[in-house]
Order: sequence, then C-alpha cells, then structure tokens
Amino acid sequence: MDECARALELLGMLLYAGAWLCVLGAAVTPRWLSMSTSLLPVESYELGLWETCVVQDTGGMECRAYDSLLGLSPDLKLGRVLTCASLALGALGFLVAIPGLSLVNGCEEDGAKRTLGTAGGLMGMLSGVLCLIPVSYVAHLAVVRFFDDTLPDVVPRWEFGDSLFCGWAGGFLLVVAGLLLVLGSRSAARAPPLPAGPQRRYQVMNTVLARAEYV
Repeated sequence: MDECARALELLGMLLYAGAWLCVLGAAVTPRWLSMSTSLLPVESYELGLWETCVVQDTGGMECRAYDSLLGLSPDLKLGRVLTCASLALGALGFLVAIPGLSLVNGCEEDGAKRTLGTAGGLMGMLSGVLCLIPVSYVAHLAVVRFFDDTLPDVVPRWEFGDSLFCGWAGGFLLVVAGLLLVLGSRSAARAPPLPAGPQRRYQVMNTVLARAEYV
C-alpha cells in the first residue's frame, strides 16, 4: 500500500508540473484564435490574451499589445483573470503538496502530511477547473460566431488556435494530477505503520513468548 501511495504521489507531481507549464504556455502565447482569409492569403491573424499578431506567409510575425484594458472584450477579460488565478493557485498547490509527499522528510506527523498532500491536490484540481472555464468559453464563442448565418460566407471567421488545445490539455491534466495526489495522500494515511526500531521488536517478542508460556 505504501509503495502504491508513493507511486501515485510521484506520478501526480510529474503531471502537476507538466500541466502547469501547459497552462503557462496557453496564457502567454497569442494563439487562442486564428483567422486567415482567401482575400489576403499571404497573411493570417492570431489573437491572444495579451496581444494580437499578424503572421506573414514568409514566416515573419508582428505582434502588438492591446491599447486599453477597458476596451477588451468580456471573453478576453475573463480569460486573463481566470488563467492568472489558475497559474497562481496551481503554483501554490504545488508548493503545498511537496512537504506532504511520503518521499520528503519533514512534517513527520501523518495527519500533517495527509492534510498538506490533500490540500495541494485539491488546489491543483481547482486550478485545472479555473483554466478550463475561459478556454471552453472562448471556444464556445468561436463556434457560435463561426456558424452565424447572418454573416456572409466571404466574411472571415476566427477559428481555434493552438493555445486553446494547450489550455485544455493543461486544465485536464491538472485535475488528474490533483486527484492522484489526493488518492496518494489518503492511501499513505491508511498504510499500516512500520515497527519503530529494535525496542518495538523486543516488545513484540516478549508478547509472543508470554503468550507461549501461558499456553
């Protein structure tokens, strides 16, 4: 049981770190939505949380940050707030979960380790949910606007960018990593304690001998 709990904790921490990096990549890259038009095939447009970019067919890219925070659309504002909250909560949960690992010496009390590991896992799961909300919302708006019958077919439309898929992967893996940490912490708490050194062995031997003499 103890080896299984350690394996769950280690796998959870590895997934945690990789998922957090995926969320960070989704937050900083300007590829939440992309648009290309047949009227100007040598250029395509990329939209992110912090800037918009024009990508040339030759490989060049020119990006420009948004002029005003108040002028942003509600979906971008929501994306900024929730992705930043997801990154902050995920980093905090990762740091909280480290002392709660069975492989880490410190916080020797079983109750403290279980509490820290469970808290770190729950923070990771909540961080994943906070990432999935803005990514899914932006994707939903893109689908609704793409199939808008009131617009002519020649009007270019925004489509899914690479950052959305990166955000989906990061949010889902954060939820899985948090769940693994919670399961690992609770499995380690249910593991039977090991004998505490020679004194404990002597006590067990004396008890066995006493029972044998009694019989």
